Formats: sequence, structure tokens, C-alpha cells
Amino acid sequence: MAGSDAASPAAPDTVKILIAGGFGVGKTTMVGSVSEIAPLRTEESLTSAGLGIDDLHGIEEKRATTVALDFGRITISEELVLYLFGTPGQQRFWFMWNDLAVGALGAVVLIDVRRPESSFAAVDFFERRGIPFVVGVNGFHGRHPYPAEDIREALALPEHVPVLLCDARERASARDVLVALMDRVIAEADEGDSSGQLTPPVH
Repeated sequence: MAGSDAASPAAPDTVKILIAGGFGVGKTTMVGSVSEIAPLRTEESLTSAGLGIDDLHGIEEKRATTVALDFGRITISEELVLYLFGTPGQQRFWFMWNDLAVGALGAVVLIDVRRPESSFAAVDFFERRGIPFVVGVNGFHGRHPYPAEDIREALALPEHVPVLLCDARERASARDVLVALMDRVIAEADEGDSSGQLTPPVH
């Protein structure tokens, strides 16, 4: 048969990435804005059951929340496809993070510039597990009142952790954050190869 000797194109590598952060920082928005497929969402309306539990300070307009995960996909190149898993932000759903982190090569920690303290726990989660991450500072309504270095200082982040100003609503902006994450994941893998020591993430 003509063309039977032609080599089949190699399947792209697939990488699992987490989009994490505190309650209402824009995780669902980022997955939806960058995904090339209709994202899977597990949102439920906020109810009176969350009164006194969910901190709505600064996000009083929020009407729904992720109760399991968000899922999307983005093709970075012919060789690389990212599967995106957005984590639930409410503290009572954090028990799911350990399961979602299994097999993840990296993470984006989204920060709401109006209340950065809501994402301290996410930063600590990935630091303790040795999972490479970058910080995306989500400027709500397109506003970025603080430079990236001020955010780095406030979060006490080391220099090797990228901090990027972004807008989770904009596909190009979200994609830039993901590309920066992949650059960090690749750089850390290269460092591990050169040292002869590959340390898997702790789950």
C-alpha cells in the first residue's frame, strides 16, 4: 500500500498541571479562558450553609464555587499537551488536593492581588511536596497596583519561583503563565539530570 513505509507521527507528551489557590482567586476562570475544549466544571451555587465558613471579603459578588475540580486542555506545541486541573479553593475541600496532586509535574498558584493571604496555603502545599510552581498574580478588572517583586516579598518567595502579573480572563495572559511554568519544570528536570539525582514529588 502506498505510504505504508511512512513513519507515523509521534503522539505528543501529556503533562498534568494544577491550577491552585485560595477561594475565589480565578482558577475556574483561568481554566476556562485557556482551554481548547469545553472545560469540565463542578460548580455549585453558594448557599447559606457556607455562611461563617467561606470568607467572601473582597469577593462579595461571587455566586458559585468549585466543589471538586475544573478540567481543561491546552496544546502548547505538536510535542506537548497540558491537562489542567483546577483545585477547589474552599478550605473544607482541601482534602482533595493530595489526590489531585498525584502525577502533577507542576502547578500555577493564582493570587488575588486584593487578598494575597488567601493563597498562602497553596504556596506552602507545593513547597512541602517539592512540586515546581509559578505564581500568577490575577489583576481583577485588569488592575495591578503592586509590581511582581512586591508580591514576591510579601509571599517570601525565593528568586527561582517566577511571579507573573496576569489576567485570568485573557487566553494569551493565561497561556504565558503556563509557558513560564513549563520552562521551570524543564529547567528543574535538566538540573536533576545533570546532578544525577531525580527526586520525585512527595504526595
